[in-house]
This record gives sequence, C-alpha cells and structure tokens, in this order.
Amino acid sequence: MLSEGFEDEEKWLAEGIAGIQHNAFFMHRALDENNLRDALKYSAQMLSELRTSRLSPHKYYDLYMRAFDELRRLEIFFKDESRHGVSIVDLYELVQHAGNILPRLYLLCTVGSVYLRCKDAPARDVLKDLVEMCRAVQHPIRGLFLRSYLSQISKDKLPDIGYEREEGESNGVMDAVEFVLQNFTEMNKLWVRLQQQQGPSRIREKREKERNELRDLVGKNLHVLSQIEGVDLGMYKDTVLPSVLEQVVNCKDELAQFYLMECIIQVFPDEYHLQTLEILLGACPQLQPTVDIKTVLSQLMDRLSNYASSSTEVLPEFLQVEAFTKLSTAIGRKLWTMKELNVMISPKGCFPFMINILTLIDRKIVHNRKVIEAQVDMPLVGAISLHVSLLTFTLRVHPDRLDYVDQVLGSCVKKLSGKPKLDDNRATKQVVALLSAPLDKYNDIVTALTLSNYPRVMDHLDHETNKVMAMVIIQSIMKNNTYISTADKVEVLFELIKGLIKDLDETTEDEVDEEDFNEEQNSVARLIHMLHNDDPEEMFKIICTVKKHIMSGGPRRLPFTVPSLIFSALRLIRQLQGQDGDIVGEEVPTTPKKIFQLLNETIEALASVSSPELALRLSLQCAGAANDCDLEPVAYEFFTQAFILYEEEIADSKAQVTAIHLIIGTLQRMHVFGIENRDTLTHKATGYSAKLLKKPDQCRAVYACSHLFWVDDQDGIKDGERVLLCLKRALRIANAAQQMANVARGSSGPVTLFVEILNKYIYYFEKGNPQITSSTIQGLIELITTEMQSDSVTALPASDAFFTGTLRYIQFQKQKGGILGEKYDPIKVYIPA
Repeated sequence: MLSEGFEDEEKWLAEGIAGIQHNAFFMHRALDENNLRDALKYSAQMLSELRTSRLSPHKYYDLYMRAFDELRRLEIFFKDESRHGVSIVDLYELVQHAGNILPRLYLLCTVGSVYLRCKDAPARDVLKDLVEMCRAVQHPIRGLFLRSYLSQISKDKLPDIGYEREEGESNGVMDAVEFVLQNFTEMNKLWVRLQQQQGPSRIREKREKERNELRDLVGKNLHVLSQIEGVDLGMYKDTVLPSVLEQVVNCKDELAQFYLMECIIQVFPDEYHLQTLEILLGACPQLQPTVDIKTVLSQLMDRLSNYASSSTEVLPEFLQVEAFTKLSTAIGRKLWTMKELNVMISPKGCFPFMINILTLIDRKIVHNRKVIEAQVDMPLVGAISLHVSLLTFTLRVHPDRLDYVDQVLGSCVKKLSGKPKLDDNRATKQVVALLSAPLDKYNDIVTALTLSNYPRVMDHLDHETNKVMAMVIIQSIMKNNTYISTADKVEVLFELIKGLIKDLDETTEDEVDEEDFNEEQNSVARLIHMLHNDDPEEMFKIICTVKKHIMSGGPRRLPFTVPSLIFSALRLIRQLQGQDGDIVGEEVPTTPKKIFQLLNETIEALASVSSPELALRLSLQCAGAANDCDLEPVAYEFFTQAFILYEEEIADSKAQVTAIHLIIGTLQRMHVFGIENRDTLTHKATGYSAKLLKKPDQCRAVYACSHLFWVDDQDGIKDGERVLLCLKRALRIANAAQQMANVARGSSGPVTLFVEILNKYIYYFEKGNPQITSSTIQGLIELITTEMQSDSVTALPASDAFFTGTLRYIQFQKQKGGILGEKYDPIKVYIPA
C-alpha cells in the first residue's frame, strides 16, 4: 500500500511539473512578444497546478520551486512598464481578475513586490493589503507556501532605515515589522493546524514528519525580522519579542513552540537576548509541559556564554542585567510583585503574553513557576542538564564568583534530594559533567574543595560512578601538580573520593575487577604524596587525617595506601630531624618521636591484615629514620617489631630469605645502637640466618651477617674474629650443601657457594681484617680448584666463569703492584686456558 501511494504521488508530481512546463512555455512566448494578456492567462494556468492537495509537503515543495523560478521571470516583466504599457497600479488591479484564488494571490504578490519597489503607493498599505489578502487561502500546505512566497519576494523591498517616506507617511521600519509579524503569525497558525487534522495514529505520525519538513518556512520570517535595519533593542524589546512570544505561547503546540524558541535564540543578536533575558525566560514556564525546554535554555546559555567570551568589554552588561540571577531563578523559583510586573510590562501595553500571567494574581503576588516545575514530564536527566548548562554559563561569565558556582550545585542537590541513587546512565553522565566542569575550568581541586555543595552532589552518584568521579578528581590533581596544604581541605578531599578508600556498598571481592581495583588504589597512593605543607604542625594534622581515612579501607586497600602514608610521615621526620620530643607544655609540638608513635600503630594495623612482609619492610624503613634521628629506643622498637613479624607471620621460605637479607642490610647501616642492643640484634640475625630452610640460603645469609661485625665507616664495629667465624660457618654450610646434593642427585652440584665465600674473604682481606690472611685465601682457592676437578662436581659454565674472573682479579692486583699488590703477591693462582 505504501509503495502504491508513493508511485501515485510520483505520478501526480510528474503531471504537475508537466503542466507547469507546458503553460510556462506559452507564458515565455507571451513575455517575449510583450503580450500582457496572454502572459497573465498562461501564468494563471501554470499556477493552478499549485492547487493540488494530493502531494506531500516534500513533493509539493518540488512543484512550488518550479513555479517560483517562472514567477521570477514574470516579475522582471512586470517591472518594465515599457514592455506591457500598463501602470503598476492598474496592473495590481488587473491581476485580481484571475479566476482561481490561489493563482490570483501568487500574481498579486508578484505585482505587489514591484509595487513596493516603485513606491507609487505607501508601503504600509501595500504590505497590509497583501498580508490580508493571503488569508483567503486557509489550506495549511498551500497557505504556507503562498505566504512563504510573499515573504521571499518582499524581504528585500521592506521599508527600513534607508526608506524615503512621503510626508505624513508612518514609520517604515515599524510597518515592515508589523507586516512580517502578521505574516509569521498567520503562517504559524497554518503550520499548527496541519497537525490538528483528525486521523488514525499512523496518519498523525506521518503528518508530524511532514510538519517538521515545513518548519523552515515559518522560521524564515524570524530571520527576516532580524535582518530589518532599524530594529533596535528598544523596538525588539517592546514590540518584536513580545509579539513573537505571544504567538509561541498561544499556539500551544509542542513542535511549534520548541522550534520557534530555538529560532528566536539563533537569529537575534546576543546583546538583545541579554537585555531581554527576563522577558524570554518568563515565557518558558508557559510553554507546553512536553516541550524540550532544557535544550532551548541550554542553547540560550551557550550563546550568552560565547558572547561573554568574545570580549571582556561585555562582561559589565551581564552584571548590570543580573544575568546569572535571572537564569538561576528561571530554573529555580522567583516571586514577582506587582511593582516588578509594572516595570516589565511596556508603557504601550505591547506585552500581551504577560497579560496571561496577570490572571494568576493572588494577593498581589505572582508565582512564576520555575521551568523544572512547569515541565511536569521533564525527566531527571533534563533537569540536571539544565544545571550543567547554567554552571557552564556561570564558569565562563563569572569564573570569580564561587558563590554562584556553589549556588548552582546546591540547586541541583535540591532537585536530587529525596531520590535514590541515580540508576539512569544519562542522568549519571550529566552529574559527572556537572562535577567535572569546575575542575576543567579552574584546573585546581583546591577551588572545588571550597564548594560546600560539591560533595553533596557526589553523594547522589552510585558507587561505581562515584569511583569514576573520584578518579577524575585525582587525575586532575596529578595533571595540574596541585598540592593540598591544609588538613581541612584534605578532609573534604577524602570525603569526595571515599568511594575509592572504602566500600560504599555490599560488593564482594569476587565482583571487583582486580586490575581496576589496583589502579584505583595506586591512584590514591599517588595522591597522598600531593598532600604537603611546609609547616610541621599542619603537615602532621594532614598525616593524621589521611591515617583516619585510609585505615577504614579494609585489608585489601591498606597494602596500597599505607606505604605512601609511611613515607610521607618519614619525609616530615627528616624535616624535623634533631628534635627529641621532650618539650612539655599545653600544646606539645610535633616531634619525630610523636610521629614514630603514629607510624608504629599504622604498621601494626597493616601487619594484622595479612601483609607481614610489607609491614616488615616499613618497620625497617622506620628504624633507619630513627637511626638518623639518633632515637635508639625507637629504632630498637621497630627492629623488635620486624623480628616478631619474621618469627610469627612470615612462613614462606622465599619470603624468609628476602626478609632476613633486608634485616641484615638495614642493621648493617645502623650507628645509633649501643653495644648491648647491637649484639642482641646481631645475634638474632645470625641465628635466623642459620635456620633458613635451604642450605644455600643459609650459607648466603650467614656470610652476609659478617658485614654486621665489620662496618667500613664505623671504627667501633670492626671485629675480625667474628667476621672470620661467620665465613668459616658459611664454608661449613656450603660443604654440607655439597654433601646433601651428592646424596640426593649422585653429584655434588656446582661450586658457586665456595666462589662467593672466596670473594667475601678477598673483600675483608683488602679492607685490612687481620684475621684474613693470604694463606687462608690460598687454601680456599686450592679447595675450589680441587672440587672443580672432581668427577662428582657438576660443571656449570656460570660457576666456572665466576671463579675464573675471581682469579683474574687477583692476578690483576698482583701485576698492578703497590701496597695491595704486595699483599696479594704470596697468593699463587693458575688461570686455566
């Protein structure tokens, strides 16, 4: 059925075009012969093709354009009186004798355009006659195209500033404005009537689509109005805008109201919109509830924002007219008194649409409903998007007014209050856009932290989106290298990102993406390093604030966040290095000892959530910092904590190996311990080294302990005998490892451990340990050589190369000479080829 209708319409269009072409041919011949009578005859027959009612608007437009092109040629003929010999006045009367109304009016409009140009009659009279005569065609489509033709051919002939008036003739600009306004009004009525025709829903949907195709015919009138020279701000405010808005409001048609409001915003100058903002906004709540008013207001605010951005010179105008107040109260609520209404209504009474409001007067106060309340069907996403547009406007026009920004956020909070967490993706995106706008504008999260309503808006996001927004905030801080310098701001910041630092819902661990979780927590860890203040007291408050928040994060988060807190605190300790914390008073100042107490509590909490290895590492870091501050009891306490973690919490053999080497390395660098404490800790370290599970691990740990008894930069720690004891014990363990390998695999394995111990002997030999002699080294070299030549030893290229390299080093030192060369001279080495 649809295909048949389409084919029929194509056939009717083809017939109409053929009719136009046929009559146009004879019209052209008459024009060439200057035969006025035949020209009018064939032009009327040609225009009769436009009387059809069988074509859709799209097809009718094709037919109309064919006729329009021919009428332009006819107009040229009418202009030249010498060709047809009839005055324009007589011609104006003559064309009205055409038999059918539609051809008659097209010809009348064509002659009327010439009439306007030649100025043989007042423009006001001609324009009024033309626009009134066109009332005769009330068919929506035919009437729209007829009036569109009238607008098209008259727009360049309308009286404006340059129009020369006769004495006593009225204001030409006002005449032109009234003509266009009347034509616009009648066209809009025809356009709306097209939808009001009855029919099944399928037909109504089709008609709605057809109406949408015709909208530009109506909108062009507003463009013509905007192009008339002489339409200044005063005339626009008193006459043009009220008349247009009256028609927009009174038509009560959703499509027409939305489109025409868009047209008003797009075609008239920005300055006019700014100066008539209250009038324009006052019409918005009177539109149909289904009109997409959010888009209209968003476009208005975008235009005003661009206008403000175009030049700083226009900003005082925004302040003068209180643009923000008017926009925010249009979205919010405004109470107008009678005095205010009297100011808004022009003295000439040219504000008809406001008269409708006057009927709502009750006790001399008029309640102007806010746009969101008037739009009863406006979804939540629409209301939020209005706030996004208003906030964008505010940030571009009044970036220095943080109170305005906070006011917009507060208005959005009010809209969201009483509602559950957002579950509409579109609404959620709008809220994210709202929250992102201040960050993008100021590039400074510190500014956003001063907005009291900012966290209140975030509270309405669901957990996942809250985390996304928190990541946006952190990324903004990192990108702009922003430091947060007060504890109060840190408190607000961590409230904003609480979705990252603790669970806000019942999500289980299995439901959380591991990669995303790690990235989120790493971001929080990086953020902690951006919290800094040079004042130790304030910095300590910041650290305490951070600790309070991250300790509520649960066992999965602490391993990510606690290290950053620890190192931030250690940085403060180094800043305070030298204070002993024994000052007594009403306000005890921040001291290293006070900070170490906080760190101890934090590490204990970390150890209790199955992160003993990390806790041990951090304990050793704190011990090193206490060493630098000469706080022996504190350092000893952290080492004690490390050994307890090693004993009770670390069971994995590989983790034990790593841990004991960390303990040995840290203890080696300590200078704060007295003899008793150092001996205690050293004894513990050597004891645990010898108890590791695997013999090779025992061997390496034990010879590493030798460094605890010989520290180069500490003269008091150079115990050669105990170094030798450690190395001999390492040799025994290495020998036992060889024997165990021989029993288990039938071969003794590589001699790597022996070569490593040889290198330790060489190290202490060069450092001047009297217990390490050349004969001791010579004996160890011979032992390794014998082992390597044994059939039971598994050859390993890496071990062989290691031993050969050691021998070459000895040979090099002998050849180099000097004091060290003399020490090596007794040692005999043989380097195999």
